[in-house]
Amino acid sequence: MISQLSTINRLDPGVHVRPLQESELPAADNIMRLAFGTFLGLPDPTAFMGDAGFVHTRWKANPDSAFGAEANGELVGSNFVSNWGSVGFFGPLTVHPERWNHGIAKLLMEPIMECFAKWGTKHAGLFTFAQSAKHVSLYQKYGFWPRFLTAIMSKPVEQVNNEFQSTRFSGVPEDEKEATLLVCRQLTDSVYEELDISREIQSVASQGLGDTVLLWENGKLLGLAVCHCGPGTEAGSNTCYIKFGVVHSGTSAESDFGSLLKACERMAAEKGLQKVVAGVNTARYEAYRHMLNSGFRTELQGVAMERPNEPGYNRAGIYLVDDWR
Repeated sequence: MISQLSTINRLDPGVHVRPLQESELPAADNIMRLAFGTFLGLPDPTAFMGDAGFVHTRWKANPDSAFGAEANGELVGSNFVSNWGSVGFFGPLTVHPERWNHGIAKLLMEPIMECFAKWGTKHAGLFTFAQSAKHVSLYQKYGFWPRFLTAIMSKPVEQVNNEFQSTRFSGVPEDEKEATLLVCRQLTDSVYEELDISREIQSVASQGLGDTVLLWENGKLLGLAVCHCGPGTEAGSNTCYIKFGVVHSGTSAESDFGSLLKACERMAAEKGLQKVVAGVNTARYEAYRHMLNSGFRTELQGVAMERPNEPGYNRAGIYLVDDWR
């Protein structure tokens, strides 16, 4: 997801992009909130996202893929790129409103494209404002094309019966964690070749952001969901945010998908949280329909832009929740 974009006809020669430093995270976080809040017209732009945030969690997940734009010794923007194996996405890309229309967003795209090339990313994407022709136009210049809407959906947490077998990554013994991550990679690879969200699972564990729900049947992993929970995470207070969740494809996929969502809701209830939030690309229409039928309602929506202009795992028959904000 990206804030107000900079045009490329007024490139500021005094700006250069380099790795974002840990000491700059408060400034980068403030710019992110100010930029989005200003774009959305909030009375207090810095109140955007409340006590949730992306900047600190994504930098700590991989400092080597976080970039800052500097002008005269001052941070004026930042961008982050995430590596999910064969899949990658970037954002939030934000520029201080006083520096809009100076070409800074273009500069912040350069290291992102270099990362995708270095990683051998097969399918790259982003989430942006569907109503903004300016956003869409810029990203098309980098080979990203708008495809289906992504709905960010939520539902109130209710008490859920223990009718399915689920565990959590936090409960896996230390000497079994690598084997568990391998099984998770095998599951995601079965949905889209070389899709790997191990880094997300490990980041949530190491940063204490929430937990990863694991859905089993007779010793077979049917599904997994990487969840952020509460303030200081990408969820925010009183919220369980499913950053990524997927089940095996097949005849029981919809039933297993429902069980996975319920397992996440049960964890949220145990933590005293009030709502569950998850994103779903509407090209995965069965998953989207199931969420609607399960009581989820759309809070906001954007468009997924993808490079190359192909569906990737955003296609019918895939029961998966995520969003590329």
